[in-house]
Amino acid sequence: MSLLHQEEHDDAALGEELTKGTSHVVIASVVAAVVVTIAIAAYFIAGQNKPLATGEVVAVWAHPQHTETSGFDASGAVMPKEVFDQVMVFADVKLHNQSNVPLMMQNIITNATLDDGIHSSYAAPASEYERIFVAYPNLPVPHGKPLSLETEIDPGQTVEGTFVSAFKLDKQQWGARKALNFTFAFRYQPSLVLTPQTPVTEQ
Repeated sequence: MSLLHQEEHDDAALGEELTKGTSHVVIASVVAAVVVTIAIAAYFIAGQNKPLATGEVVAVWAHPQHTETSGFDASGAVMPKEVFDQVMVFADVKLHNQSNVPLMMQNIITNATLDDGIHSSYAAPASEYERIFVAYPNLPVPHGKPLSLETEIDPGQTVEGTFVSAFKLDKQQWGARKALNFTFAFRYQPSLVLTPQTPVTEQ
């Protein structure tokens, strides 16, 4: 009887020891699985947060323009004169598609932060950009290649071009701006915002 009782006691002790050993293995496995899961999740999150496009503002020129209309329309009829100040902002930029899908440009917006908030102006189409240099042949701004608002950037491709936006501000108001950046909106994709890293050339 005592021998049987001793054998049962030994089996229980052995089972307890095996359970203790197994628990350490299970805990280690769980910890390893959690670490691997976190690493995989971090990899995918980092990949998803990677911007589809990058870019650089190569140069920016600002040209204050005082305008007074003639008081006549295209047919020669008298109309009220208009007098206003505006600042034309030209920007030469490079855009790079670092994704694996084509990027279709929708529009470009120039944003100037003034005392009363952010003023935004859409970039003119490439055709209007060209007309400005015809209308103002002595414009003291480099006549670069226009960046089309319908530009498609293929995966791995870099495009460069110039665009112009206009603000109804005088020179003093423009000079008091606090910040300037450009928003590039792509169809079905997040927008890219670029801030000039070089001073604006005032012309």
